[in-house]
Amino acid sequence: MNVCLIQQDIVWGDVRGNLEHLDSWLGSVPDAGLYLFPEMFTTGFATTPGAAVEQEPSAGLEWMKAFAAKRGAAVCGSIALRPGGSAKCVNRMYFVTPDGRAAVYDKHHLFGYGGEKLRFEAGDRRVVVEYGGVRFLLAVCYDLRFPVWLRNRGDYDVMLLVASWPRQRRNAWDVLARARAIENQCYVLAVNRVGSDPSCSYDGGTVVLDPLGEAVASVADGEEGWCCAGLDLEKLRELRNSFPVLLDADCFELR
Repeated sequence: MNVCLIQQDIVWGDVRGNLEHLDSWLGSVPDAGLYLFPEMFTTGFATTPGAAVEQEPSAGLEWMKAFAAKRGAAVCGSIALRPGGSAKCVNRMYFVTPDGRAAVYDKHHLFGYGGEKLRFEAGDRRVVVEYGGVRFLLAVCYDLRFPVWLRNRGDYDVMLLVASWPRQRRNAWDVLARARAIENQCYVLAVNRVGSDPSCSYDGGTVVLDPLGEAVASVADGEEGWCCAGLDLEKLRELRNSFPVLLDADCFELR
């Protein structure tokens, strides 16, 4: 499967403006089987009181469905959403297929340091989606720091990681993403944003990592762009069969 990672500059709180920008900017994006967008790609990291979040029905989700249908591909990214009747928001990651169906993962590890716990409700369900013969684990930003939650239990081939990860902690992003690929013997598709919001600046680090932690494709730091790569599941299976470290992994009980 070919994948395409979109490193985006997000205008703070402007859902319509961000979607219109993507429509105008992505006309020449190459064909792929999966497109991956950053965390909260329609609003920016909307954790502060009064910051814009989407309401249902979500304009961002409808855009993803239209883009998936037009491209004949899966589309994945997260949206800051206040579900109908809920007192709190969710950081909801959607995996949308060309037929309009959407798998849902609500971010489990909320970023308390950045106020996310105050405004958002954590999800309690780990989600793996199978599409095109590939098993994808869904993960959002701060989840990257928690390897037990992301441990490969023999149930996924590719980790999809979407983020708004600040420039000042970029080294952690680079190191931890590589570690997750190596320890789980999986591809990691890691998408981060660029630009700034009222709290932070972002310089990207969008990359496709192979199961050895080596970069297969990446986007230049500090600018909008995309990168594409092919996922070689046969090489992944060969690695796991020839060096089966996952068979020796510890067992953890998640609460």
